[in-house]
Formats: sequence, structure tokens, C-alpha cells
Amino acid sequence: MTMTENSSTTNCTKDGFKYVLYSSVFSIVFIFGLLLNMVAMYIFFCRLKMRNETTTYMMNLVVSDILFVFSLPFRTFYFINRHWPFGDVLCKLSMAVFYTNMYGSILFLTCISVDRFLAIVYPFASRTWRTKRKAIITCCVIWVCMLSGSLTGVLIMDTTMNTTSKTNGRVYCFENYSNSQWKSKVSKVVVLMGTVGFLIPLMINIFCSMRVLQTLRNTEIINRGGQLNKAKILRMIVVHLVIFCFCFIPYNINLVFYTLVRSQVITSCTVETVVRTIYPIAFCIAITNCCFDPVIYYFTSETIQNSIKRKSYTEHKNTIDNSFNRSDSKNKSLIVKFINKESTR
Repeated sequence: MTMTENSSTTNCTKDGFKYVLYSSVFSIVFIFGLLLNMVAMYIFFCRLKMRNETTTYMMNLVVSDILFVFSLPFRTFYFINRHWPFGDVLCKLSMAVFYTNMYGSILFLTCISVDRFLAIVYPFASRTWRTKRKAIITCCVIWVCMLSGSLTGVLIMDTTMNTTSKTNGRVYCFENYSNSQWKSKVSKVVVLMGTVGFLIPLMINIFCSMRVLQTLRNTEIINRGGQLNKAKILRMIVVHLVIFCFCFIPYNINLVFYTLVRSQVITSCTVETVVRTIYPIAFCIAITNCCFDPVIYYFTSETIQNSIKRKSYTEHKNTIDNSFNRSDSKNKSLIVKFINKESTR
């Protein structure tokens, strides 16, 4: 949510650098996010033959990322031109897509963490819980909750204002909300989304990771194969937590202070300057999650690793076979020439 007051009477508003930052970062994220997620989508829908509950969550996550990536060109255009010519409806949809992607990504990543927790801590008891059908139902519930929550949030914020506002001949989107509007409506939406969409999933992720680590520490692993599996699981947990914390914690923590500043609960000019400066940077970090999610796909799913390895092995084998075939053809040609030469003697 990039919502800042475009024209402010206070000297604390010093975030004009955000326009260059947003347009640059959005362009880079669009390129890499599109390429990486298209590759991931190709693997999931074309190459991956074995699908389980974990890959079900990942497939839904990549769809969420693709939808968000396609909305970035509109945002880039706006922050370059500082004008929104696409209409109020598309502005609302663009905002809703961002909410859906950020908090949908958090929830899908949390589902992956919980699934890994059940598989390792309760491997036998969780067999009836960890099914592809239940994973599909869970994903449907998440989509319904996120879409309805995002659209409702946008509509609630629009009850006291237009999502797009026109000032000095320019149409604004994502911003230009006054402090009174933040205090009356926007802050309530932020608190709800921050609690349900971030704080609770963060605690679940930390709990699941700690329990998995505790289980691995208490498990007696004898053979070398077990040690390798333990190392893989530890690597999964580290990659998952690092990306989760890096992408989502800075933005959501700063968003709390940003809301307090905009709602005038905090009136310190120094605090407001710091918060406004950090906000665009944290926001840009948050949207990079669509580029980092493919990394989680690879390190979390052994099925995907095997699929990529099989593809690499097949391509390598075909290359070798083609080399042998060319070599055989060359040898056959030499033999034919030798026979023809001998027959003419």
C-alpha cells in the first residue's frame, strides 16, 4: 500500500525520492519476477508429474506472484508520470492485487511451513491430514479470504474518499490520503491485515520451525544418509525463514509506525521523517518476494529438484546419444566408402 499525502504542509514529508525508487525497482522486479515465475509455472504445469500437498501450495503461490507481476507495469507508469489515466476501477484492482499477493504469499508460505512441520514432527499421525484434497480446499479458502478481504479493504477506504483523486490536473492513485482519512478508515484496515495476514502467520512459522529443529536435535540419526536428509531440512528452514523475514518483517513493522504517524498518534517530526524515509525502501523489499519465491520452491520441494535433475539428465543423455549417432553415421559412411573402393579394384 503506497499511500502517502502528496502535498503536505509539514516539513516532515521528505519522501519525494520514492518516485524514482519505485519506478526503478518495479521495473527490475517485473523483469526478474516474470522470468522466474514463468519458469516455475512451466515446471509446475508442464514438467511436474508427481504433485503432492506441498506442490499444491507452491502452484497457488506462483499464480499469486504472476498476477502481481502483471500489475507492476501500471504502477511503474504511474510513478514515472505521477498521473493515473487508467480509471478508478483499475486503481482499486491494482491495490487489491497487491494486498492479495503480499498476504496471500505469507499464508501460502505458512501452509508450506505447517506441512513440513506435520511431516517431520508427526509423520504417522499426520498422514490423514496431509492430503492433496485438503491442500486444495485450504488454498481455495485462502483465495476466498484474501480476495474478499482485499476488495473489502479497498471499498472501506473508499467510503470516505475516492481511491483516485484529482489535484492540479493530475489523477492520483495509491496515495494522497489525508491524515484524517488515515485515522478514520485506513488505520483500521491496516491493523486487521497486519494482525491476520502477518503477525499470526509469523508466529506460526517461528513455532513450526522451532519444533522441527527440536525434533531433529532429539532424533538419533545413525547412517550418513540420515545426516544428509537432516542437512537438507535445515537448509529448507533457513532459506524459508530468511526470505520470509527479509521480505515481510521490515514492511509490516514500519507500517505500524507509519499508521501511527499518519493517524497523528505520534506527532514527532523526527519520527515521521524516519518512518517516511524507511517506508518506500521497506515497500520495495516486500515486493521482491515474487522473485525469491522460486528459490523456496527449489529448496523446499525435493520433487521439483528431482524434476529439474531428470530434465538435465535427459538433455545430457540426448546430447551424448546424438554424438554417438553422428559418430556412428560417420563410421558407416567410412565403411561404405571402403567397400565401394574395394569393389572397384
